[in-house]
Amino acid sequence: MSRPQRSRRVCAEPAHRIFKPVGMTDAKSEILTVDEYETIRLIDYLNMTQAQCAEQMNISRTTVTEIYERARFKIADCIVNGKQFSISGGNYNVCNGEASSSCSCILKK
Repeated sequence: MSRPQRSRRVCAEPAHRIFKPVGMTDAKSEILTVDEYETIRLIDYLNMTQAQCAEQMNISRTTVTEIYERARFKIADCIVNGKQFSISGGNYNVCNGEASSSCSCILKK
């Protein structure tokens, strides 16, 4: 029996949920989970290390690595192959802004 998946902590729901190439006519689509979005936001946008991201999301660094690689592949696939992607789902809890003193939560600003 496998361990239950630990809930990931994210700072806020994404402001934009659907991204699609201009002139897209077919229905090819990919789903990026909210926790995958959060790893991209923390590592690529806020320039955190994977260890800092793991602390922020309250999960292990190896889990962050797996989520991050999966997210980057999905985004690259959408860019290269002209697919739409949407952000939804995943096992996460939204932070209330009081996570920790090292939290870079957007709600604390």
